[in-house]
Amino acid sequence: MIRSVEDLDLRDRTVFLRVDFNVPIEQGRITETHRIESALPTIRLILDRAKKLVVASHLGRPDGKVVPKYSLRPVRDHLERFLKQPVLLAPDCIGPEVERMVQDPNQRVVLLENLRFHKEEEKNDTAFSKALASLADVYVDDAFGAAHRAHASIVGMAAFFKQKGAGLLLHKELDYLSRLLSIPEKPFVTILGGAKVSDKIGVIRNLLPKANTLLIGGGMAYTFLKAKGIDIGKSLVEADKVSLAKELLAQAAEQGVPILLPVDHLTGDSERKNPTVCIGNISADRMGLDIGPQTVAQFSHELKQARMVLWNGPVGLFEVEPYSKGSRALAQTLAQGYPDLVSVIAGGDTVAAVTAAGVAAKITHLSTGGGATLEFLEGKELPGIKALEETPLVSR
Repeated sequence: MIRSVEDLDLRDRTVFLRVDFNVPIEQGRITETHRIESALPTIRLILDRAKKLVVASHLGRPDGKVVPKYSLRPVRDHLERFLKQPVLLAPDCIGPEVERMVQDPNQRVVLLENLRFHKEEEKNDTAFSKALASLADVYVDDAFGAAHRAHASIVGMAAFFKQKGAGLLLHKELDYLSRLLSIPEKPFVTILGGAKVSDKIGVIRNLLPKANTLLIGGGMAYTFLKAKGIDIGKSLVEADKVSLAKELLAQAAEQGVPILLPVDHLTGDSERKNPTVCIGNISADRMGLDIGPQTVAQFSHELKQARMVLWNGPVGLFEVEPYSKGSRALAQTLAQGYPDLVSVIAGGDTVAAVTAAGVAAKITHLSTGGGATLEFLEGKELPGIKALEETPLVSR
């Protein structure tokens, strides 16, 4: 049983909050703040109840070295604006100077520098975990996007706390995703897109017994179309997964779950230009870059019948115009069903596509997880979740 931050005694305590602020940054500026904003309810709750808050996150892949472009300074600036109070950025995440900052009674919020500047973070090093744990009395994990990583700040340090629990965001993620796996409202429709079939094999197999219909678009659709003997031109394909796609199609047929694939496509040339709608087979000199209008209509019809929808992966190259039309149209269809339709959007690119369509406010839940969401939907146990359930090594 995982305790919620709401059930923990935070009075006069210093709370260590692990968040997932691994946000996109270009030229020192954050371009998408969804993950930061999603953690704000937990941060505000802790600040209302606790003496002090220590916030920690990773950013990018600095490979255990101090890399200035992966500093959390831009995150600190955003966090200050959101909270309307000072946030002190520590020069590191462990060490005497960090300890002094955390103990300073004049500082209420301390943001630790990038955890991955230390190689010990990803190695789940015990000494590093203990050093992080020494900074606080209570541990709260709100980093669902990193829950599939057995890292020091996710797993190792949790073992040193008696008082530990999940933040509001982590609880929300588990609540919605668990509903998809255990008691989905029917009809339950799943949309899968993105580039690779290989990323979604486990998800497809685990959801087939639960879903009423599976809609497949994006680059991964062309591996399935090739498996059905349809010409796909220069479209993206995982040649070594064609036989697996055949197997998954057969498995779905045996279980009576329709898998709908694109019947038409918005295609481009080798430079992704000169968009042309193509029905059926794609000529050898063109590539499918988005679902076409007939497919949009077919997919939208299924979504309008649904009571619950999971969507992971855009159905086209949404970041390049005009190949965003398919994803935008499906997002708008989901928004039309709000609030009666329960819609769960998973994966950073899909969240970005829905946000770009201007309908994020009419989506039930925008998941902050990428790999963590996929592994959870595959039925795997996430190390970060297990760590919150386990008996602590010491009493704190």
